[in-house]
Amino acid sequence: MNRPLRVVFAGTPDFAVPHLAACRREGVEIVAVYTQPDRPAGRGRKLTPSPVKQAAIDLGLAVEQPENFKEAAARDRLAAYAPDLIVVVAYGLILSRKVLAIPRLGCWNVHASLLPRWRGAAPIQRAILAGDAETGVCLMQMEAGLDTGPVLLRQALPIAPDDTGGSLHDKLAALGAALLGDGLDRVLRGEPMSAAPQPEDGVTYAHKLDKAEARLDWNDAAAALARKVRAFDPWPVAEALVDGETLRVWRVQVRDSGLGTGDSAGPGSIVAATREGIDIGCADGVLRLLEVQRAGGRRISAADYLNARPELKRAAR
Repeated sequence: MNRPLRVVFAGTPDFAVPHLAACRREGVEIVAVYTQPDRPAGRGRKLTPSPVKQAAIDLGLAVEQPENFKEAAARDRLAAYAPDLIVVVAYGLILSRKVLAIPRLGCWNVHASLLPRWRGAAPIQRAILAGDAETGVCLMQMEAGLDTGPVLLRQALPIAPDDTGGSLHDKLAALGAALLGDGLDRVLRGEPMSAAPQPEDGVTYAHKLDKAEARLDWNDAAAALARKVRAFDPWPVAEALVDGETLRVWRVQVRDSGLGTGDSAGPGSIVAATREGIDIGCADGVLRLLEVQRAGGRRISAADYLNARPELKRAAR
């Protein structure tokens, strides 16, 4: 290209920050950064800029924060930047056809799943909850539907047995940024990029996380509960009732039950309580609690928790 590729970047949370950095390369001019308006956060509910806004300010980039693009004035302001391409990563707004038509190369989106599986708001956590063996990232040409556009590039990533929502988030953010960089480099070199339509089979939706989902039900299978603990770390964090006290649960281990069908230690019963952990009966076995958190307290080991509640050792059966 004889002139820089003019890019508008649109993103909001931490996941999008490495992608903004990926756009800062030779041959690309980031003409503006769009992000969600400042929101109240923390105990004081002080208006707080998004991670992307803070990163853009640090880089000296122009920042725009419209509530939406329903008004023509907001669309006209975007068009005035004359973008060749709009890169969207976890922006938080659905873009209309009028917005998608503004840049000459259209709009790209980086999505943290192997589409069409896990379209929607929480693909990282849903993949862990479902017990998927792998996930990945897709660079997609956007269209009006929710994550329905054709895929330009994709990269798979195995889900490790100990991956949490947080660790997988970080891996996919880095992988997505690299994939976006690859796509930008191809455009800069003038290489044609073909977009493959998503197959109709295999579509699943990653609905937004709800705090109510974080409650552990001891009538569920131990493996499913363990996946929930991993998926909801660091938010909203799994919670469980343990001998009358509600705890946040940070780390667990699935154990062989060693229980017969006639054993009295049913779901929710404490099977064992030692320095190694607190074993609790589930629908099909035992889940060992390794790290927990009391209300108002900090994250501690099961051994430290038992020091505060020695009666649990006597309650174990």
